Amino acid sequence: MPMFRLLALALAALLLGATAQAQTPVERHGRLQVSGTHIVDQAGKPVTLRGMSLFWSQWQPQYYNAATIKRLRDDWKITVIRAAMAVDSGGYRANPDAEMAKVETVIDAAVANGIYVIVDWHAHKPHAKEAAAFFARIAAKYGALPNLIYEPYNEPLATHAWKTLLKPYHQTVLASIRAADPDNLVVVGTRTWSQDVDEAAADPIADPNLAYTLHYYAATHKQELRDKAALAMQRGAALFVTEYGVTQADGGSSIDEAEARRWWDFLEASGISYANWSIADKDELSAAFRPGTPGDGTWTEDQVTRSGKLVRDQIRAMNAD
Repeated sequence: MPMFRLLALALAALLLGATAQAQTPVERHGRLQVSGTHIVDQAGKPVTLRGMSLFWSQWQPQYYNAATIKRLRDDWKITVIRAAMAVDSGGYRANPDAEMAKVETVIDAAVANGIYVIVDWHAHKPHAKEAAAFFARIAAKYGALPNLIYEPYNEPLATHAWKTLLKPYHQTVLASIRAADPDNLVVVGTRTWSQDVDEAAADPIADPNLAYTLHYYAATHKQELRDKAALAMQRGAALFVTEYGVTQADGGSSIDEAEARRWWDFLEASGISYANWSIADKDELSAAFRPGTPGDGTWTEDQVTRSGKLVRDQIRAMNAD
């Protein structure tokens, strides 16, 4: 083969490799779909997203900006960011325009950086009418984009029955989303702070692109909850861990690194996506940053907490490709 032909083939291979490397997660995977018990990409290949959740938007607004999202994408290698929009306690119900602006800033930043974004109605009490109106607005404005993932109810309480309250709630909000966006992934909250996924899987919501929310904190929730997750998948449900921690469920007390790694192994083996709680500088073990860490993306290594470093290392290792 002539030398110029060999050089041309080598150059083409290099260009193809560079193009593949330059692809963002959304360019690579496109719109996400549920297939059986897994979330797959536009080519039907299983996808595991790994990323971070922001903190309650009304209490840690300084990280709801483009600089933070870009740094997390570039340095931590996240493929998904979660906007935890507070609903009560001075959140959306009291200040809808301010909270909507924060969410839109995060969505726009995620789109600009080619990553996925979970829009989370961060509440413990149901507000179906208001949630439906909120998600109708989000779906109308952003539903054509493949980046979007909807989370219509963060953590229902143990007293919120699936059959009589939560399932009808989700059906109401889902209808408002699907009116404008028939295609993007929706991840619905389950009873007992989004732990009773097995119960929801036994009485599923009829929608072709829907997964169920599983939350855990490694120092509190252990094999028993993994067994519930496995049972939910046996019943045909796809799961998405939109919030987890390596600490106790109260965000403090202790970090259980060994149990955190058991959870990560389980999630990876099961093909379950996950986002860590949280990007915040609150004085608690689950926060990724130490108090006083700037919100402009210029934090230093010594401002990242033990929890933050554990999680960052996991994300970097698994998203290395």
